Order: sequence, then structure tokens, then C-alpha cells
Amino acid sequence: SLCTDRQKNEPPLDKGWLPWLGHALAFSRDAAKFLAWMKNKHGDIFTVRVAGHYVTVLLDPNSFDAVLNDTVSFDLTRNRNLLLKRIFNLQLPSITPTAEREWMEQHFQGLHLSKLSGSMGAHLQNVLLSDQKDSSLSQWTEDGLFSLCYRLLFRAGYLTLFERTDNVSAVYKEFRKFDSLLAKLARCSLKRGETKTVNSSRVRLWELLSPNWLSRGSQSNSWQQSYCYFLQQEGVDAEMQNRALLLQLWTTQCNAGPAAFWLLGFLLTHPEAMEAVKSEIRGLTLQDTSLQHPPISLLETQNTPVLDSVLSETLRLTAAVLISREVVQDKLLRMANGKEYHLRRGDRVCLFPLLSPQMDPEIHQDPQTFKYDRFLNNDMTARDKFYKDGKRLKYHTMPWGAGRNMCVGKGFAVKAIKQFVFLLLSHLDLEMCDPEAQLPPVNPSRYGFGMLQPDGDLQVRYRLKRTQHEM
Repeated sequence: SLCTDRQKNEPPLDKGWLPWLGHALAFSRDAAKFLAWMKNKHGDIFTVRVAGHYVTVLLDPNSFDAVLNDTVSFDLTRNRNLLLKRIFNLQLPSITPTAEREWMEQHFQGLHLSKLSGSMGAHLQNVLLSDQKDSSLSQWTEDGLFSLCYRLLFRAGYLTLFERTDNVSAVYKEFRKFDSLLAKLARCSLKRGETKTVNSSRVRLWELLSPNWLSRGSQSNSWQQSYCYFLQQEGVDAEMQNRALLLQLWTTQCNAGPAAFWLLGFLLTHPEAMEAVKSEIRGLTLQDTSLQHPPISLLETQNTPVLDSVLSETLRLTAAVLISREVVQDKLLRMANGKEYHLRRGDRVCLFPLLSPQMDPEIHQDPQTFKYDRFLNNDMTARDKFYKDGKRLKYHTMPWGAGRNMCVGKGFAVKAIKQFVFLLLSHLDLEMCDPEAQLPPVNPSRYGFGMLQPDGDLQVRYRLKRTQHEM
């Protein structure tokens, strides 16, 4: 929208000094740094010009529901469809977001979720142990922790959802190339050589993900097959089905590996946190010493408050979703403090939970610091009471989004990360190559795309434990 004839109750406007571009460069270079600067300058609500668009940023979590619950004034689909076209070359005009969500909910909840999680646990165990089969018990293997976590979780996730063992290495190799350039692709900031790389990786992934049920002659009942059948029923042609499979591969696999990296990285660099988690795992494994492998199924039935708190704290520090809506009709937005702001049709509204609530010092004391017990009460129950301006917050951390559009795969992802950490710490001795090493900084281009990724890696070494209960 054109920002002429400003009304007095509109949010503070910051156009930047570049015509049309406005603040686009600062926003894409490091969104967290830019938005923190704007928050200091303007407060919890402001409008910035970004490449011809006017974007109102709302950073008061007590006011988020005014945006999240209004599906009449705010539209989710236009911006999403634009990104699907740009990133995945994908158009699904016949599918309503509701139909797709209902299908996803059916497959990532209840019995389906138990089955998927059981399969994921078995694949993780196989992948972890087959990764070690060539090395003798006493032999250390060196690797980057990010590389290790991403590789193992991706393989297990791909085997679980796509049930194909024939091309998992090739898919992973192309996926990492594609994923490393995805943020630039979304922002149209690729260099010439990068455009070629990302396009060829995308085409190769479409080929690799193409269903091979016909050639196998057998009917597998995989998640992938069920998804393709859903797309067929919705009138999606074979080519778009393949492209949609890449979208689902990315959506289901892009966050677990990075999340596990940060979690284990925080544990390795905070020995007291590592000891607390290991102590909790010891307590679980001692309950059933008859099993040859650690009883991963105990994660389903036993509470793990320490591991849950460590995961919540990891996600608070490193999950950086950007919740974006298009304003489809003029709207008077009422904030929790009673103030009202006029939003214009055609503008966008963004919530950036990493900045607030997740890194807000009013809500989380000393927010830059990893505290493994931040989400624990003294009696070892989960702490979920946090406050801002004297009001208890509904949203004190939002790694999965919120409201009707909260990530459908949350349950599956949480279980997979916990299973992975449980198995890794029960089966392997894991330590940093350099005991004084620090975690690498985040890659600032990944803000807005789910889990942050490191700029660099943390070198670790690991070997199989001599006995499974040697913690």
C-alpha cells in the first residue's frame, strides 16, 4: 500500500533511506539484529518498508492473538503460495489449506503418530549403530556435531516417511545443497552460480523422490504413498505431486537435525546440564536392564522433565520462525495495553517470537544465557508460568508457531529429537575435540526459516560405549 495520508493512530513508520528497497538489505542480512534495533527505537509495534512492501511488526506476545485469531482481516495463504512457487516451483491451486492440514493431523497424531515414532526410533537405532559398525570399540571417530546430527536424523526420518533404502545417501547429499541456499532462494538473492546449483539440486531431488512403487511391483503403505494418494484425490497431477514431496521432505527434515545439534552442543559446553540429563537417562535405563539396547520405548511412558526442559530452552534460543500475514481489509488492531492501531489493507503483519517472547529479558531473565533448568519448577514439574507487564503469558516461547497454524508435526519432531539424544548418550561416548571450544555463532541468513543453523561446526569425537549402562 502507498503510505500517503498517514492516519494518526497508525504504528510508527520507518521507511529507511533507500527508495523502494527501504530496509530490505538489513532485514535479509540479519533479521534479529535489525528488528531488535527497530524495537529499541519504536517499541512493540512499528511499520517498516521492505522492497516495496510495508510490513508492520508486532512484538508484544500478549497482543499476538489479535492477529492469530483473526482469519477475516489477515490472510496466510497468499504469501505462503508465493514462497511455494519461488522455493519449490510448486502450485497447488486445488488444495485448500484446511484439507491439507486435516490430512496432516490425521497422520501426525494418535495411532499414526505412535506408529511413525516407533518406526523412527527403530531407524535411529539402526542408523546410529550401522554408522559405528566399522570402528572397533576403543576407536574414536571425529566429526562435526552439526554434520553428525543432521545426517543421522535425516536418514532415519527419510527411511521412516519414505520407506526407501535405495537412494537415501543421494537424497541427503542433494538436500543439504538445496537447503543451504534455500533462504537466499526465498529472498531472490542468489548469485549466478548459486542459481544453477539450487536449480539442478531441486530437479535431482524431484527425480530421486519420484515414487518407485510401480517398479517394485509391491504396494508399500508408506506415509509417502498415502500423501500421494491424498494429492491425487485432490486433483494434483504427477509432476506437482513430486514437487510437493520435496516440500514435505524439507518441512519434515529441516528442523530436527539442527535442533539436536544445538541441544547436544549446549550440553557439551555446559557440563552440569550434561550430567543432569545423563543422570535422568541412567534412571530410565536402570528400570529395565534385561534389554540388549536401551529401552527407548520408556520415553513413551516415563517423564523426562530435565530433557524436556533442556529441549524447551534449546528451542527458545534457536527457533526463529517468522509468522507472516497479509492484511486483506483495513483493521483496527487492539493491543493488550488498550492502545489501538490502524493497519492498512495490502500491508503485511509479522510476529517474530524469537525477539519476544523468547529473548525478552522481562519474560526470561538473562535471556542470552542457556539455563538447562529454566523450564523446571523446584519439584521437577514443567514450569509454564511466565509474565510480562504483570500478566501471565499464553505464549512464553513459540518454536512451533501458534494457534490454528501451529506446526502439525510438533509431536513427531519432539519425539524424534528426544529419541536421538537418548540413543546417542546411551550408546556413545561423546566429547568435544577441544574441551575449551565454544559453540559456533548462528548463520544470520536463516532467521525466519524455522531452526537456526550454525555458521561453522563444533568438532566432536565419539565411540561406542563398552557397555550400555556405562554412563
